[in-house]
Amino acid sequence: MAPESSHPGRPPADKPGPPAAGRRDAARLADKPGGEPAPRAILPYIPDRHLAVAPRARDLTLQAGFIPPCLPMTAPGPPAGPVWLHEIKHDGVRIIARKDGRRVQLYSRPGNDLTLRFPLIAEAMARLPSCTIDGEAVACDDDGIQSFDLLRRRERDDQVFLYAFDLIELDGEDRRRDPLEQRKADLGRLLADARPGLLLNGWIDGGQFDGAIVFQHACALGFEGIVSKRKDSRYVSGQSPYWLKMKNPTRKAVRREAEEGRRR
Repeated sequence: MAPESSHPGRPPADKPGPPAAGRRDAARLADKPGGEPAPRAILPYIPDRHLAVAPRARDLTLQAGFIPPCLPMTAPGPPAGPVWLHEIKHDGVRIIARKDGRRVQLYSRPGNDLTLRFPLIAEAMARLPSCTIDGEAVACDDDGIQSFDLLRRRERDDQVFLYAFDLIELDGEDRRRDPLEQRKADLGRLLADARPGLLLNGWIDGGQFDGAIVFQHACALGFEGIVSKRKDSRYVSGQSPYWLKMKNPTRKAVRREAEEGRRR
């Protein structure tokens, strides 16, 4: 489980921010649903990896500007075992957030500049040391429920916040070759006192709950789905077989994607 600091409460009344950002996050998934655990999913196409990774020389610099994000592959079912961790799949906009010196830039998944569109995220990033963070920009309605329609209509851009789930760079040091588990630990420390525009995305340890149980509970709570990641995985641009996504078939976002696919 993520540390308690990964689930901040409601921001003070005089500060803008998500209405109830911590209302429905990974902490609610820790309660095991009733009934027997679902059968463990078998994913034979996922290559086996050892937790011990041979050390390699670290890059001295990270490329300037946009860094294409790491993308999960669609899986037929959730993985199981202690080498995995499981996260909520949010219904928002993917963001690569960069702070370089005094300059802050927010990039969309294809690399478009969204810095001016989401001021709350940009302001929170400006207070951090130089770093590059991967996350999902989310808008919430008055009940604290995520709403992609609010993002699409741009009705609350000034209140959109970022669920941060990975650390690509810190103080000029390229972290992409470090294990995900270590990157997340450092990201948690980085965001411990962050402004309301940045929230650490919680996760569930696969050693405590199998992916099938986490996915079952996520669907029951109305989330879009889950993303399961190898704890020892590196950060690579493009699709990674060590990041797997499972979507809730009842969610509006999933039906929307299916309709868009049929129109192509």
